[in-house]
Amino acid sequence: MQETHTIPIIFLQNFDPVGSGFVKSLAAPGGNITGFTSYEAAMASKWLELLKEVAPQAARVAIIYNPQTAPYAGALLRSIETAGPVFAIQPIAMPIRDAGTIENAIEAFSTRDKPRSPGVARRHDHSS
Repeated sequence: MQETHTIPIIFLQNFDPVGSGFVKSLAAPGGNITGFTSYEAAMASKWLELLKEVAPQAARVAIIYNPQTAPYAGALLRSIETAGPVFAIQPIAMPIRDAGTIENAIEAFSTRDKPRSPGVARRHDHSS
């Protein structure tokens, strides 16, 4: 981006092109950079809606992500936390930094508040 201001650049698979500093806004990117985002934080509420459809008894959901490879996790978590009360689901953020901690984290989540039915959401990690 800093090397050229004249060669057109198209990005693919960028979750937050505005937050990443690639464009000024999605509606009017400006400059010589444009592209596609394959994620939209507002979709997080749809994920909770789908969880409730397939598991109506779900009262909480674990949001599993690697903070080192998912810089967009904050936006998703905020959206999920906002949508949680609408679907009577408590979202629980579970940052996992390496494969060795996944099993313990899920075990802790599944035994926490035992009578409540859990759900698990895993965000795809582009590093794996």
